[in-house]
Amino acid sequence: MKKKHIYIYSPSSAVRDKAAFRRGLKRLQALGHEVEVDEAALATHQRFAGDDATRLAAIARAAASKADVALISRGGYGLTRILDAIPYKAVAKAVERGTEFVGLSDFTALQCALLAKTGAVTWQGPALGEDFGAEHGPDDIMEACFDDLLHGQGEGTGWRVPARDAGALEGFRALHGATLWGGNLCVLTSLLGTPYFPGVDKGVLFLEDVNEHPYRIERMLDQLRHAGVLARQKAVVFGHFTGTRKVPHDRGFDMKTVAARLRGLIKAPVLTGLPFGHVQTKVLLPVGAKVEVAADGRDVFLVWGHRGAGHGHGHAHGGGQHHHDHDH
Repeated sequence: MKKKHIYIYSPSSAVRDKAAFRRGLKRLQALGHEVEVDEAALATHQRFAGDDATRLAAIARAAASKADVALISRGGYGLTRILDAIPYKAVAKAVERGTEFVGLSDFTALQCALLAKTGAVTWQGPALGEDFGAEHGPDDIMEACFDDLLHGQGEGTGWRVPARDAGALEGFRALHGATLWGGNLCVLTSLLGTPYFPGVDKGVLFLEDVNEHPYRIERMLDQLRHAGVLARQKAVVFGHFTGTRKVPHDRGFDMKTVAARLRGLIKAPVLTGLPFGHVQTKVLLPVGAKVEVAADGRDVFLVWGHRGAGHGHGHAHGGGQHHHDHDH
């Protein structure tokens, strides 16, 4: 396999776990890639990876890097502050040239804004520190999906919906030509009513979050519902919602409650179990790409066809898929 050029930069929070950062770099280098680290990747200003101007300059350098992949060091907070100053045209041109922008969490803000402004496709996926720099090594599925992206082989993904939610697939009709979009629910919801919120109709909206109680997740979902966003989707897909703590007065109110209620309020199917979120096992998902969704029993297949690493667009052949059995 030809070695790839990966550019590491920090558009959000400051890198606090330097050991994980170093482990991530070593892991990518051990895989044979040429890893370039942005000059401000380890900068610190308050809680940010440098002040706003520093992080904007880092995004511009990532866009000018001609790398195969521009990978964030970490998420956190910081991109919503600078959405009115990001060089969207430069980033979109970089994507056109073949640079794939990959990240998650706070990176959802840049991805949604870029999609709204230019239609360019980016990838929800790993971050350097928490994923490639994981203490016990990177997750195999995540690494295989990232490798597929690098070599233009990833054409889709699949997973098994948890048994308790199998009913959501009854009568499910395959979806064709729907736009895949979404990411971190909290970040996405914060963009509502701004020019940076993608006006996606007939889309497949995927969502994940961390450290948000189910009632807060429900409140954000209701905001999207009341704003008419959910009614315009062909499907809503839940990834992982992690880091929530149950409290006694919930009295059984949990994410199952949230999903069941939502199913009663919108026509689009609400699917669960997508292997994505603040978890080690995560697939890569092309934000803004046209996808097809099919189901066979509890198995869901999300296919986007041949794209990635500057290989352009094509048709799905069913190859390069990583199927994850999520049944917790």
